[in-house]
Amino acid sequence: MLRLFVGLSLPDGVIARLAMLSSGLPGANWVEPANLHITLRFIGEVQESQAEEVDYLLAGIEAEALPVELAGLGTFGEGAKAQALWVRVTPSPGLAHLQAKVESACVRAGLEPEGRKFTPHVTLARLNKPQPARLQTYIEANNLFSAGPFAVDRFTLFESRLGKGGAVYIPQVDYDLNVPGTF
Repeated sequence: MLRLFVGLSLPDGVIARLAMLSSGLPGANWVEPANLHITLRFIGEVQESQAEEVDYLLAGIEAEALPVELAGLGTFGEGAKAQALWVRVTPSPGLAHLQAKVESACVRAGLEPEGRKFTPHVTLARLNKPQPARLQTYIEANNLFSAGPFAVDRFTLFESRLGKGGAVYIPQVDYDLNVPGTF
C-alpha cells in the first residue's frame, strides 16, 4: 500500500520565510520545512495498481502554470479546539481549475470524491489543545505574513511515509504545467 497526495512544492525562499514563523506557540507541533507544501488532493492509502492509474490520469492533465500568493494565517477549528495552524493561499481561478482537474482525475481512477471544500493553505503546525489567548496573540502578531506571487509550473504526486519522527513526504512524479509566458 502507498499513502499518497497531490500537491504543489514551494520555492526555497518561501519555505525559509515560513520556517521563520515556526516558533513561539506552546502546543504547536511544527511541520518540518522540507514538508511544507500546498495540498491539491489527499489520496490516502491505495494499492500500487491504483497508484499507477492515478499517475496515468494525472499525467494527462493540461493546465497552465500559475502565480501563487500566500497571505495571512488561520486555523482549522477555533480556540482550544483548533487542530491546525496554516498560512492562507490566496484563491485564484488558475489554482481552482488545477485542483478541479486533479480531483476529476482521482475520481476517474476510482477514488471517492473529496467531501470537503478545497481550502488552499500551507499547514504550519498541528495543534494539541492550544491556549486560546496565546493562539490569538500568535495569529495577530503574524497575520500580515505574505509571500509571492511565485510561479508554479508543476504539480507533484507525493508519497507520505509515516515514521517515529512524523511523516516524510517523498516526491514520486512531477507533472509539468504549460507555461503561457510571464506573469
